[in-house]
Amino acid sequence: MSTGPGADSAPAPTSTHESTTGGTFSSLKIRNYRLFATGAVISNTGTWMSRITQDWLVLSLTGSATAVGITTALQFLPMLLFGLYGGVIADRLPKRQILLVSQAMLGLCGIALAALTLSGVVEVWHVYLVAFLLGIVTVVDNPARQSFVSEMVGPAQLRNAVSLNSANFQSARLIGPAVAGVLITTVGSGWAFLLNGLSFLAPLVGLLMMRTNELHASVTVPRAKGQLREGLAYVRGRPELVWPIVLVGFVGTFGFNFPIWLTAFADEIFDGGAGMYSFFNILMAAGSLAGALLSARRRSSRLRMLVAAGTAFGLLEIAASLSPTVWLFSILLVPIGMLGLTTNITANTSVQMAADPEMRGRVMSLYMMVFAGGTPVGAPIVGWISDTYGARTGFAAGGAISVIAALAVGFALARVGGLRLKVDLRPGRPHVRFVPREQLATAA
Repeated sequence: MSTGPGADSAPAPTSTHESTTGGTFSSLKIRNYRLFATGAVISNTGTWMSRITQDWLVLSLTGSATAVGITTALQFLPMLLFGLYGGVIADRLPKRQILLVSQAMLGLCGIALAALTLSGVVEVWHVYLVAFLLGIVTVVDNPARQSFVSEMVGPAQLRNAVSLNSANFQSARLIGPAVAGVLITTVGSGWAFLLNGLSFLAPLVGLLMMRTNELHASVTVPRAKGQLREGLAYVRGRPELVWPIVLVGFVGTFGFNFPIWLTAFADEIFDGGAGMYSFFNILMAAGSLAGALLSARRRSSRLRMLVAAGTAFGLLEIAASLSPTVWLFSILLVPIGMLGLTTNITANTSVQMAADPEMRGRVMSLYMMVFAGGTPVGAPIVGWISDTYGARTGFAAGGAISVIAALAVGFALARVGGLRLKVDLRPGRPHVRFVPREQLATAA
């Protein structure tokens, strides 16, 4: 349900509000969601192990931050090219069945990379190929998984479940890099890839154990011509969908290239190794987990929170890029992780709650296409900047673009909502705030 920026302001599409009851972990009272979350935390741990290992393997094979960026780009390129078609499929077919197939295929990709690495024949092009195949599967898996959440928990618990999904992912991010660091330095990268492949057995078992009669009624759309255009037209006509997607597009494309920056800072700036890179990821995960849990406690999704979090996120990235010591850099990674997750969760929840059920798959595919699909554009650019002008410049550039995008979207939302900036210098009053235009006219 869409509301204005506050209860006392004029109605406008500048926030999305949906109450959530039962506390921080209320969604876990639902059996189907518990099964989903349990399987997810195991497979997410494997995924993070694989991501850290993949980035370090590519850097070891090539010595190039650009190569790491290319790997990341190839993994997200299918989302950019075919993401909207994945949403159409998610709207047409039962989402649980889609996930059974897609999760199995993700596991097979992990096992294939493990076989190549353990056999000692792995080359960088093998990693590129597996990354691209993972991206192909994700095109369908992502919108199906995102929209399946509402079928498990219903609209009243949707915000809480989306936040807990992110908390789940970030909890795994705390464990995965640490395990990956140990495995890389002791038994080798191949075992990390193998454990990742096997970890997908957990979500498959969880999906098979679900009670289908307890799922909320799903909406499937019959096959018809023009469904892709219909989805785009639907989003284009709704500012409460357009602007969050625009913001996460810029932040995802330029502000979330952490595999490039953290490998470069660990290897070049601070002369560390795989252990330092894993440590940086753990710190970011700790902040991200805190951000996800705080989001789970909030009872509404307001777009002004999205704009504020996006702005602060970019400013902290700039500050981190200038950090003279490893300790200051490490400390700043925690709030960067927190604000990055707050930005993502607020946008994700706002978009899901504002979308009609029969359009949710297509809307979420557009969201993920913009958020993750922008990486093939941003990662090589940021990797090239980092290689050419230094990791500090690359990190600062990503933060600056995020700040500019957040401020631009904030003013766009204010304009759509009929708001104006008001400066009040009287003691005891807010000095700067947005108010409805008619309130300014009355005051004048």
